[in-house]
Amino acid sequence: MVTTAATCLSLASCAPPERGDGRDTGVEPASGEFVDGGTVEYGHEQEPPCAHGGWVQNGYLARQYLDSLVSLDDEDRPVPWLAESWDVSDDRLSYTFHLKPDVHFTDGTVLDAEAVKTNFDLYLGRPDPATANSTVLAYIGEYVETTEALEDLTFRLTLDRPYEPLLPVLSQGYFGIQSPTALARGAEANCENPVGSGPFILQRWDRNRSITFVRNPDYNSAPANARHQGPAYVDEVRWKFLKDPVLRYGSLTSGSSDVIYNVPPVDWADATRRFQTSRYITGGRPNAIIPNASTAPFDDPRVRQALAYSADRRKAVETAFLGVVPYNPNGALSQSTPDHDPTAGDQGHDPARAAGLLDEAGWTGRDDDGVRTKDGRRLSARVVYAADSVVGPEGAAVLQDVAAQARDAGFDLQLIPVNRADWQGGRYSTADSYEAYVGYWTSPTPGLLHINWRQRLEDSPNPQNTAFLNDPQLQEVIEQANSEPDPATRSRLYSQAQQVIGDEASAIGLYTQTTSLAASPELHDVWTEKSQGEPVFHDARFVK
Repeated sequence: MVTTAATCLSLASCAPPERGDGRDTGVEPASGEFVDGGTVEYGHEQEPPCAHGGWVQNGYLARQYLDSLVSLDDEDRPVPWLAESWDVSDDRLSYTFHLKPDVHFTDGTVLDAEAVKTNFDLYLGRPDPATANSTVLAYIGEYVETTEALEDLTFRLTLDRPYEPLLPVLSQGYFGIQSPTALARGAEANCENPVGSGPFILQRWDRNRSITFVRNPDYNSAPANARHQGPAYVDEVRWKFLKDPVLRYGSLTSGSSDVIYNVPPVDWADATRRFQTSRYITGGRPNAIIPNASTAPFDDPRVRQALAYSADRRKAVETAFLGVVPYNPNGALSQSTPDHDPTAGDQGHDPARAAGLLDEAGWTGRDDDGVRTKDGRRLSARVVYAADSVVGPEGAAVLQDVAAQARDAGFDLQLIPVNRADWQGGRYSTADSYEAYVGYWTSPTPGLLHINWRQRLEDSPNPQNTAFLNDPQLQEVIEQANSEPDPATRSRLYSQAQQVIGDEASAIGLYTQTTSLAASPELHDVWTEKSQGEPVFHDARFVK
């Protein structure tokens, strides 16, 4: 039996860890006397439909009012949170979590093993598939066999095969534990008024404007990597939705916001001179072009490879983002993801190579517009992207640059911006609705590859495989990696999978999903958690 545990015997033994990934910049925090109380005015960007769900924007909110079983420290190590410790069976199929005592949800419900079981069953759609959280299901639905409340404070997950990424996966906001009493009210009530045990209580949601979080005065379940234990220092966090980047940065410079998310690249240099700034490169899959491998023209890997070679993607990213957001040629995994292989998918800019591949694939004709043709068909492709929720103005500029350079090689890329309702509502979810798809997926583990590249079969659907690529050998390698106990062997298998995806240009990398924050010098200790770049306000406090 392998046992993992961590405890803090005093405040001194819980000294705050170093934050960030070496990318903290900007001015030093102001000196002065710390004060309790006050309201943090926070300028965010996207507003999700509900406070909890399967989008990273849901995760940002969940981090404020929910606790999870484990947290992830800056060295990618799972550390205790609601679970004080956990045991892993020798066959790595059983994870037994020992919960903190005397924790309550903010509606008074006891947080015990039955509450945790209720949450996992609901997220997994057991017994009602309508309750499933699509992201939770995508991560662990194929692996979890049973959930059990063994004792009041002992919860067990049993797997049908080993799944080494389990603990990092559980650190994400999607897996936060909600009050079973509140959950019984139904989905509509829990959309805007969920109940957790976290440092803040979601008090009010003014749609299209802001969410008001108020301090949970009884908070006693901070994760081991928090900067302090006990309730939050501030009274409130006013989470404002400021989608317009000019307005968002202006709110910081005018003092109407104390901290903002996603600093516009054009303002980054100014922000580093005036504010505390930090950048966090989110793990998972970067923003990438995902060709539809089930239909022409990208059913031919040579055409996918030609598209990757046709444009100077590095220059497009550096120009659009002014060097603030990194280029990520590996379209399968972001550079901050453990076991990322920097050599995968690095085709570089080679127009001659692109032309040769297209000739080899039979696209040898040209029409009056200069677009290549084959058997009377133009080399045309619809490239869909969520313009208002996934790809911002700088990302759109990258796509426009790529499309222009691909045009020189003979491609006609038709960029199709899609609103969030159509994007998340499934309008572009079928094989005949696009030839290429642009998007990212935040994740702390290379186990994400199983979500994005597991085959999409009639008897085993996988809507997250937006490439419509059915490669059983690739799936087998990824599944071996997910179950492999030896870190070196696991890393080699993940690298092998990335090389296959990169070599055939099944995912053409563009740029990383990046969380940037800029904060007033008077506001201390706002930090970014490791699993998916969520801002944390539990430790925030002002100086005077």
